[in-house]
Amino acid sequence: MATTSDIRNGLCIKYNNDIYKIVEFLHVKPGKGPAFVRTKLKSVTNGKVVDNTFPAGRKIDDVRVETHKFQYLYNEGDTYHFMNEQDYTQIQLQKSALDSPDLMKEGEIVTIIINSEDDMPLSVDMPASVILEVTHTEPGVKGNTATNATKPATVESGATVNVPLFINEGDKIKVETTKGTYQERIKE
Repeated sequence: MATTSDIRNGLCIKYNNDIYKIVEFLHVKPGKGPAFVRTKLKSVTNGKVVDNTFPAGRKIDDVRVETHKFQYLYNEGDTYHFMNEQDYTQIQLQKSALDSPDLMKEGEIVTIIINSEDDMPLSVDMPASVILEVTHTEPGVKGNTATNATKPATVESGATVNVPLFINEGDKIKVETTKGTYQERIKE
């Protein structure tokens, strides 16, 4: 049993007869009244995101989990296939269990959180950022912008990311996985 002071990003808890992963949290101590914790919870079974506020000091039922490194192999529709790096066993997960499946390319190493009690995979944690090659983007026209102009670009995994005008097809870019935003161009 944990309390609200143990809340952190990625913690899995039992709430409303389901298992949720904490995506965001904020401890709030107003000038008047008791402290509380505002959270954004994502269901690991159906992917639904709910907002909830816990009073400070409330007991929460955390789920014991193990983390394992898996390599992303391929997907068939909404089913994604992964291989354990230690024992080469393979598992399949549904698209709803993944935070940003459109940013994964084959061979990517991810961390899969597994429930210790029943060995069920709960969620997939991507690296903080991934490096992807731009496969299609329109050329940027110089002089038609004031500042910080962007254009859509399709990357090798199929995702669309807004990039600055100087990015061209064939460039490798670093993309933040939590927000799906462009960070920088990678020089070779």
